[in-house]
Amino acid sequence: MIEKKLNNDLNIKGFFDEETSTISYVVYDIKSKKCAIIDSVLDFDFSSGTIDYHNADKIISYVKKEKLDVEWLIETHVHADHLSASPYIQKKIGGKIGISEKISEVQDVFGKTFNAGTEFQRDGSQFDKLFKDNDEYKLGKINCKVINTPGHTPACTAHVIGNSIFVGDTLFMPDLGSARADFPGGDARQLYRSIQKILSYPDETVIFVCHDYPPASRSVEWSTTVGEQKKYNIHVKTSISEDEFVEIREARDKTLNLPKLIIPSIQVNMRAGNLPPAEDNGDVYIKVPINSMKNLV
Repeated sequence: MIEKKLNNDLNIKGFFDEETSTISYVVYDIKSKKCAIIDSVLDFDFSSGTIDYHNADKIISYVKKEKLDVEWLIETHVHADHLSASPYIQKKIGGKIGISEKISEVQDVFGKTFNAGTEFQRDGSQFDKLFKDNDEYKLGKINCKVINTPGHTPACTAHVIGNSIFVGDTLFMPDLGSARADFPGGDARQLYRSIQKILSYPDETVIFVCHDYPPASRSVEWSTTVGEQKKYNIHVKTSISEDEFVEIREARDKTLNLPKLIIPSIQVNMRAGNLPPAEDNGDVYIKVPINSMKNLV
């Protein structure tokens, strides 16, 4: 876990899940104790179909210890590499689950892929809040803003909270570059332009990433700055043009396998972290489409 205090107003606690290389965050206004939980992780063993709450319970324990008031459970996008724990956390300590209004595009594609049926609404109604581009909200007295950052998926957002930006899967640490852009609705050129929105902020703005896959030469890290990204990011530093980025990104994507948890993750996360409805025997099932997932990328 990491903890950072920014400008004596904002405190940020990171929780790293080694299994999925995901960093979840608890972000709170120090004065009011109002907090947001960003990109939580539900433990899931695919081989046995077993769910656990170890990661979520660590977050809940921290929130209770610090006596925080949860206002938001933010999903930066529909994750393909881990399941969201937002509904579990919501039941325990409250908060509104929010995601981009573009979620309907993701639901439409994957509702068909998993044959979710007409009972699966494709309008984002499973979420408490659908954020629009440039939406503003408060975390206590801290000003927050939503930036649409499509490219990795159509429904990606970054959240500007105070003088920090939580970028989801848009950017990684500078030595790793950027997120893939070959999922349905993804687009490398669009991703480059979304990243430029983030890099237009002042150089000292702190960036918090959602994943880190460190080489052997360093330990896990999850914060950097706009200035560091512009100077050192292997995909989008200032000297790399849009066309060069697209070439680099598309070539890299052709070498990537699908995330190992994409099948359960999408089915759960497109439902705001809820499991598919139980079938007539009372059991819940994750569907595995045969031969269709590989055609999506």
